Amino acid sequence: MRTAFYISDGTALTSEAFGHAMLSLFPMKFKHRTLPFIDSAEKATRCCQQINAAASEDGEKPLIFHTFVNTEIKRIINQSQGISYDFLDHYVEPMEAELGIKAQPKTNRTHGIHQDYNFRIDAVNYTLDNDDGVSTKEYGQADIILIGASRTGKTPTCLYLALQYGIKAANYPITEDDLDNLQLSYDLKMHRHKLFGLTIDVERLQSIRQERRANSRYASLEQCQLEINQIEHLFSQEAIPFLNSTHASVEELAAKIMDEAKLERHRY
Repeated sequence: MRTAFYISDGTALTSEAFGHAMLSLFPMKFKHRTLPFIDSAEKATRCCQQINAAASEDGEKPLIFHTFVNTEIKRIINQSQGISYDFLDHYVEPMEAELGIKAQPKTNRTHGIHQDYNFRIDAVNYTLDNDDGVSTKEYGQADIILIGASRTGKTPTCLYLALQYGIKAANYPITEDDLDNLQLSYDLKMHRHKLFGLTIDVERLQSIRQERRANSRYASLEQCQLEINQIEHLFSQEAIPFLNSTHASVEELAAKIMDEAKLERHRY
């Protein structure tokens, strides 16, 4: 199995994002190695040794995704036995031509992460404090409130929205009590414009609940069917936008919610 290296003089998050996006296009498995903070010739030389060792072990040239701005470090890495893919070099020249100015590379520039670090930390703290309907007192601060049956993916989606986009995302599980009158609770009605629903295929919901509470009424097919039918009816009745989480990753759900709810990301 071939090794893919994600290398940078900073966190290597950009290298990882670029590399994973590229490799996802190919139906192959790779070994993944991330090497952040390669910010000196000495570290770059040690990095090359790891790349060459992987080439020898795999019997194939490793793929190297990097975003170096230091030409000396870049030169050292390019002397390894791997194949380099330089994301920045590919786009900088055309962008310089279009903008009419020269790029000014700066080692360890964090691509805007520092300026909104507090946004994301505050968002994560808010999301943890307002998970699973524990409290509704701070819904006024929410950017979005995810609602749906228990175990439809609300919590992981909220955490991803907070960590990746700096979105304050609360979530509220709709229970049998909420469904008695097929109406939104008072707290949800007060923030109707922030609501976004998640649903899921009944069979998948039963499977998830069965792992949590095996052979309980909560996990029965009949109960899952009843809840999903009533909740989807409530979504339609209240004109609440919603998505089906059955075949969607957390990343996909978050991106679709950002788009459909027209939320403004705070990360960049």
